[in-house]
Amino acid sequence: MENIREESLKKHYEWKGKIEVVARCSVNDRRDLSLAYTPGVAEPCLQIQADPDKSYDLTRRSNLVAVITDGSAVLGLGDIGPEAGMPVMEGKCALFKAFADVDAFPLCIRTQDVDELVRTIYLLSGSFGGINLEDIAAPRCFEIEEKLKAICDVPVFHDDQHGTAIVLAAALINALKVVKKDISKVRVVINGAGAAGCAIGKHLLTLGVRDLIMVDRFGIICRGMEGLNEAHRALAEITNPRHLRGSLADAMKDADVFIGVSAPNIVSEEMVASMASDAIVFPMANPTPEIMPDAAKRAGARIVGTGRSDFPNQINNVLAFPGIFRGALDCRATCINEEMKIATSYALAALIPDEELSDENIIPTALDRRVAPAVAAAVIEAAHKTGVNRI
Repeated sequence: MENIREESLKKHYEWKGKIEVVARCSVNDRRDLSLAYTPGVAEPCLQIQADPDKSYDLTRRSNLVAVITDGSAVLGLGDIGPEAGMPVMEGKCALFKAFADVDAFPLCIRTQDVDELVRTIYLLSGSFGGINLEDIAAPRCFEIEEKLKAICDVPVFHDDQHGTAIVLAAALINALKVVKKDISKVRVVINGAGAAGCAIGKHLLTLGVRDLIMVDRFGIICRGMEGLNEAHRALAEITNPRHLRGSLADAMKDADVFIGVSAPNIVSEEMVASMASDAIVFPMANPTPEIMPDAAKRAGARIVGTGRSDFPNQINNVLAFPGIFRGALDCRATCINEEMKIATSYALAALIPDEELSDENIIPTALDRRVAPAVAAAVIEAAHKTGVNRI
């Protein structure tokens, strides 16, 4: 890991940025200049003035996504500020281009005020075909996304929430096939009730999980607990049907599935050993998971997946967001709705045929080039079924 960090820093000094702007038109002579700029450019301007939707046909807007952060929750580094978040946003833009040929532009905004962020992003939204929110701390991220979805006419997607939930769900769908368990009958524990944990919980409930327990630093979330924020209070109403109270260790007893989006090394072998037979363990804290895969396996876990590329079953958001935006842009969707997220989870899961499923093969790899086209197709189909497409 240290070698990777050192080499990455060296490469970043060498690259001086991971993306660049490349012109799609020639500017080699006076005629080229007249066509690309003045006086010829006046005509597309007037066309767009008469019909703003023509901005999709006459500019790059139809393939352009803004990747936006306030720097408040960058990777596992926390609140490091917008400038320090720029390498991550550039990396995200590079992945958009590499995996789905989507042009993405990083915008790191110097405010953590909800209304300022919403207003700023809304005012910029006319230049883009979609908005990808990134690394914004909970619970503000929930309010920011909801407010933007209400006023923007382009898709708004907070990848830390929904991308994580979509890919995790795909892995779980296939893991349950391997262990031959029904999603409606398993007991699922999620440790970490931030942006990712809350979104995973809601997505799994939509997919059919009935017995879901959310755990945060203060213990099992349940109705009537004091000190809950609005997002946690809402979750308390739809989770923990047996009204359990206590610690993470209490929650994990007899659980079929553990999902960690929290902190390193907080799950012991004893806690995994207390789970049900053929347990599924997804410790996804990065770079150090809640429990290392070998320890989880030693304690009796049947299937283990993490966020890391050096272990089997990597649960990586790059499996979702490039294809989701490719599909949304191609059908000019007004939003990314629940049906599109569900379709994406099942499309990802379906890329591993049943006969190829195994304990260490439940999810496509991050470099599988089948992924983005399959996801885009699923998103487009769901958009048409729900009427949120414009073309």
